[in-house]
Parts: sequence; structure tokens; C-alpha cells
Amino acid sequence: MTIEKVRDFLKGYGKDKYIREFDTSSATVELAAEALDVEPARIAKSLTFKNNEKCIMVVTAGDRKVDNRKFKNEFGIKAKMLSPDEVYEFTGHRVGGVCPFVIDLDKVQIYCDKSMERFQTVFPACGSSNSAIELTLDELFKLSNALKWVDICK
Repeated sequence: MTIEKVRDFLKGYGKDKYIREFDTSSATVELAAEALDVEPARIAKSLTFKNNEKCIMVVTAGDRKVDNRKFKNEFGIKAKMLSPDEVYEFTGHRVGGVCPFVIDLDKVQIYCDKSMERFQTVFPACGSSNSAIELTLDELFKLSNALKWVDICK
């Protein structure tokens, strides 16, 4: 179960005790926002895209969509999302619990989108379809090993 891997990883930063697990699903932005009683925009969703033999993961605000032109300008390729099987193959997380933690950085390049900058804290998943953690933007950037902040959303 990947939540246990995420828990072990976050324990090294003293953050494991802040993981929240829910009795209901938090697999979508809307369900996560409801479970946390926050606005959907504060859910940090992890989007995954094909990049030849690698994957690009962009963590964005829950209320934003990718702007294809901005994506191509930033990464030099067309935005092509991974299939659920590919998501698991690249990230080790199943759709609904995908997060930027415990990722093989040889296979995945992680970026944070500026759409989250309007918030003090956001809520990414923790490797399962019923978990989340509240993190500051600096914590999210550091713990995800993000390469840089990008602006690829509408």
C-alpha cells in the first residue's frame, strides 16, 4: 500500500502524524474538498503527462485546468496525459491517490504550478484514495523534490 511508503517518507520530516485518512473517498478534487471541508481550489492535484520514456508530473490547484499552449511553451511537447496503468507504472501510485511523494526521480520530473500561490497551504493526497496532508507551498515544493515553479494553467 503506497500510503505506508508515503507515511515512512514523511516520518523523516516529522510530517507523518499530519496525514489525514478518511472513511470516505477523497479520490477526486470534489471528494477531497468535501472530506477536508475546504474549497476545491486548495486540493493539490497531481497531473501526469507522457514525456518520451519519462513522465512529467505537475502539481496544480484543484480548480485549474492545463492550458495546452502554456504546457507546450514550457515543456516543448504536447500535453498527453498518462493512462491509469501508465500513472501507476511511472509513479507507483494509483489514480485517486497520486501524489508527488516517494517518486522515482529517474522516471518522473516534478513541477509545482503557480496556480497554488494564492494559498498559504494546500492539500495533496498521500498515496491512497482516502488520504491527504496539509502543507505550506514551501513544504510541498521541498518534499516533492520539484524542479521549479511553472505557469501552465488557465
